[in-house]
Amino acid sequence: MSLDQITQATIAFIQAHEAWGIPLVLVLAFGESLAFISLLLPATVILIGVGFLIGESGIAFWPLWLAAAVGAALGDWLSFWIGTRLGSRVAHYWPLSRYPDLIPRGHQFFERWGVAGVFFGRFFGPLRASVPLVAGICAMPPLTFQIANIASALVWATGILAPGAFGLKWLQQWM
Repeated sequence: MSLDQITQATIAFIQAHEAWGIPLVLVLAFGESLAFISLLLPATVILIGVGFLIGESGIAFWPLWLAAAVGAALGDWLSFWIGTRLGSRVAHYWPLSRYPDLIPRGHQFFERWGVAGVFFGRFFGPLRASVPLVAGICAMPPLTFQIANIASALVWATGILAPGAFGLKWLQQWM
């Protein structure tokens, strides 16, 4: 299946089975933020599509927003935890071993920006999952990490779902 087919099928499933929307969005956001899975899962495109589905169909925004934020925060937390447990050995495990520049790039970003890097790293593609991993490898204090993690997850969930959910309604009012 192509990325477009996967996206369309997932959005159609959520539209037909609204009750599954919350757990599915949580899992997608979790996978998008988890160091190993994020390299294989096209969740960003699907979640943007879910935002447009919210705007078109009237599905409640806040429960899906909360699911996206919780899933993202849990994915980063697990990546951080893996980094603290495995240290730099994590780069030798698949699929990270197939992307040898990912951990060094995340490390440079983290070293330069620190806690702000954890916050802003969520908004930059492959750094999204590698920065929390590197923060764990570098032994960032867990409370400091969690503050940046949760704050960025809330903003990220808004940024990924709100444009479709509210932007579409706004455009329809002006057209």
